[in-house]
Amino acid sequence: WVHEKMRSIVLITGSVVVLLAWIATIYPTASFIGAETVLGAGSSMLFAVVFGVVGLWLTLWLIPGMHELFIDANMYGIDLNKTTKDVKVPEGLGIITGLVYLICMFLFIPFPFMSYWSDPTGFPHNQFVELITSLLSICCMLFLGFADDVLNLRWRHKLVLPTVASLPLLMVYFVNISSTAITVPIPLRYLFGPFVDLSVLYYVYMGMLAVFCTNAINILAGINGVEAGQSLVIALSIMVHNLIQIYTGPIVDNNLFSFYLIVPFIGVTIALLYYNWYPSRVFVGDTYCYFAGMTFAVVGILGHFSKTMLLFFIPQVFNFIYSTPQLFHFIPCPRHRMPKFNPKTGLLEMSRAEFKPSELGTLGRLSYTLLRALGMVNVVAVPHKGKATDTTPVVSINNLTIINAVLRVTGPSEGGPPHTACAATDPRGMQRLRLCHSL
Repeated sequence: WVHEKMRSIVLITGSVVVLLAWIATIYPTASFIGAETVLGAGSSMLFAVVFGVVGLWLTLWLIPGMHELFIDANMYGIDLNKTTKDVKVPEGLGIITGLVYLICMFLFIPFPFMSYWSDPTGFPHNQFVELITSLLSICCMLFLGFADDVLNLRWRHKLVLPTVASLPLLMVYFVNISSTAITVPIPLRYLFGPFVDLSVLYYVYMGMLAVFCTNAINILAGINGVEAGQSLVIALSIMVHNLIQIYTGPIVDNNLFSFYLIVPFIGVTIALLYYNWYPSRVFVGDTYCYFAGMTFAVVGILGHFSKTMLLFFIPQVFNFIYSTPQLFHFIPCPRHRMPKFNPKTGLLEMSRAEFKPSELGTLGRLSYTLLRALGMVNVVAVPHKGKATDTTPVVSINNLTIINAVLRVTGPSEGGPPHTACAATDPRGMQRLRLCHSL
């Protein structure tokens, strides 16, 4: 009953957010955008909200119907954080979310250009190309994510393919916007001036941003609701940022573009979170992580606030830095780094990695020594299990993710039945606090 209540709260909250977004779109038209009250930007924003609502309810309707289809195709997993190990949970349902999003966006394409239906004179071809290219990049990453769920791609593929998928995006940015200057923080302006032109390095940064966004959410995962939850918090913050800029900022078109893309994303994500909330009835898979990451990269790059986007990703940035020794295998990295469920206590505990410090490479020993000196890892000596003559020390440390770091500070959390997965809410809580500060 408690879990159904939580899902209902998620759904009601999502509907209220979408309704508030709808109300918020009424005012920019008359006050800040101009007099196009019927066929202008305000009405396009309303249609974006309409398609967000359509995407929400369509996803809610489709996911249960696809449950058995995915299981019959052997696309399922076992929830390691539950006491019941024989229940098959369909995996990769992010593909349904992504497809519904693309359908809604394809149907939405004509509406931002309604004022040109009767007279195509002055049609903004650059904005039209930006919208089409954005959907192309998102579609490519959706395909990559589903391929990863099915084929279990290697990490090198996950780095190369997002880079290739972002090339059309960067080309459109070069043709339509081509600004490579960044605003210098006020304390540093006496050294560098108000702006610094990064030239080609800015395009390198944006390409790296696309790779980071698509993988950052995938790295901070493994607990029911955390992938969709963190994505929803980031998406809501982007929407708020866009509305603030539309009301007060001089760059209206870029933020309108971002608003058009992010509101339907919020709708389909709310529906996915409804089923992915603990105890999860579906797994989102890598498909959703890549789909969400590329959506954020698209709105950040073509919305021209890619630097601000990184502020919304501060928890993911910290998680990536903290995880670097294991991600690059300086320190042994197990297949799954998510917290471990203890069926005896019903609590989530830190998952751990065992290794011999003497067998680490130079960078591994440096990383291990630094983490231990800073008190950022829990180190436990492991009794020898091999030959009696082997006296090489063996240690066990917590896996390097911020979820395990939270558990290290707070102790085991209630992650098993009949409680809500508290450890899953901690990253989202940190995300909410950091995003409030960013805004």
